[in-house]
Formats: sequence, C-alpha cells, structure tokens
Amino acid sequence: MRGDCEAHDLIAPGSLSAVLELLAAEPGVWTPIAGGTEIMVAHAAGRLNIPKLVSLWGIGELRFIKVTADSAAIGAGATFVDIRRQAGLCESWPLLARAASWIGSIANQSRATLGGNLVNGSPAADSSPTLLVYDAEIEMISVRGRRRIPYCEFHTGYKRNVLASDELVFALHLPRRFSHHRQYLRKVGTRRAMAISKVALAGTALVDNGIVSEIRLGAASLAAFPARLYKTEESILGKPATPETIASARAALLAEAAPIDDIRSTAEYRKRVGANLVEEFLLELSQEDAKP
Repeated sequence: MRGDCEAHDLIAPGSLSAVLELLAAEPGVWTPIAGGTEIMVAHAAGRLNIPKLVSLWGIGELRFIKVTADSAAIGAGATFVDIRRQAGLCESWPLLARAASWIGSIANQSRATLGGNLVNGSPAADSSPTLLVYDAEIEMISVRGRRRIPYCEFHTGYKRNVLASDELVFALHLPRRFSHHRQYLRKVGTRRAMAISKVALAGTALVDNGIVSEIRLGAASLAAFPARLYKTEESILGKPATPETIASARAALLAEAAPIDDIRSTAEYRKRVGANLVEEFLLELSQEDAKP
C-alpha cells in the first residue's frame, strides 16, 4: 500500500520563531519534519499516520556547527554530511564523524539531520552511542525559553523522549575533554553502511598505570532506546583490563542488556555480540597499555 499525499498537510513557515509559535498555538497537532528520511519511508509504505507536518528544512537558525576551545555545538538541523565535513569535529570527536559515515547513502546523509535522528529515537540510531560516551547535552527550545539536559536522560522508552509538545531540539553540545581517552566504535550489521545495525557499541576510557580509571559505554540495539551501559561500566571501573575483568564485564553486559527479537536478529544474538564488543574494547585497552 502506497501513501496518499492528500491525506497530509505540510507547511513551511520558514523561520524558527514561526515554527515555535505554531507549536505553542496548537500543541500536539503539528509534527516537525526535518530531512524527512524516516518519514518518507513510512509514507512510501503507507504507514505514515501523521496528518499535519511542519517543515524545519532550510531554517538556518537550526543548521550550524560551532567548535570552540572548550566545546562544540551542533544545530539540530545540521546534516550528517555537515558533520563529516567539519574538520574540528572530525579531529576532536572522531567517533561521531565515523558514525555519520554509516548513516544510509550519501544522499541520505545529505538530508538526514542530527536532531531528526535523535527525536526519531530508534534503538539502532548510529549517532547516539557516540553522543552518550562524549557526555553530550541536548538543548531544547520553545516559546517558553530553552533548557539543557544530559543526552543520556533524553530517551524515556521506545521512540519516546522528554520533549514537550511545543518544543524542538535546538542543538547538541559536546565538551572538549576526550583527547586523552582511548576511543572505540564498532557497528555490526548486514553491511558496513546502508544497513540498520544489529548491535553497535561506542566506548571512551582512561587507563592510568594499568587501571581503568574512567569508562563510558554507549550502545545501540541493546535496549528499547540508545543507552549507557552503567552496570557494565561499574564492573570494569577501577580494575585492570585482565581476563578476569573481561569475564566480569561480559557477565555484566549479558545481565544488563535488554534487546528485542526482530527480523534482523534475536535478542540472544545481540547480547552475545554486545559482550564480544565489550571484550574487544577491553583487549584494545590492555594491548595499548602494554606498549612500551
């Protein structure tokens, strides 16, 4: 079944203030659409049950990337091509730039926006694990003002988040403090790109005198939404990356992960692969630490 264009209203106010005023006047009535890469797939399949859409495409106030000495701010309207081409981001936050290269085709990356990717809230979102391990903050905006929260608090369930009905995501903020961290990113999927991940894992860690003194693990497809693996982190923190620590981390992930069965993979497969990825990261930490 194909979608029917006449079943939907689409307007393009052209400015951020006009969109915010519309959302405030009719909260819950209008659904924002940015690049449309997800919505148009649903429409083509006849699954788009959203009658009223308001376009954010072309609003320059949302499409920006600012890199400073202390941080980076990425507008919600920035595309993944924008992210890949920003030299400062690629240098200081390389995992995000690498994840951006996995999102669909070049055509998809030229339309898909960071804000849209996060609001869509897919458990398999490619950008989310990297934002989790980089301690990103998400900034939201409405006619009532702005607010910022840690990105790890944004998702509340499967495709659910803390956005109020009159709010938009305005920007993501990344602190510049990971230059000395060991960094890891791996996606397991049918293909390297143009495929939804079966499992993905990002990690950052500091190792001092052989001891893991700081660690963050962010996962896709291991829960109902992209999430930090706090219990698995706890099983590693303060310990050396030894075989005993690896075994403890594997057991912790298998207990913590709560993936689903779907057409791409089983929950059990996802758990086992997730444990393998944690082990791979810890082995890299131990090997790097052993270098003279």
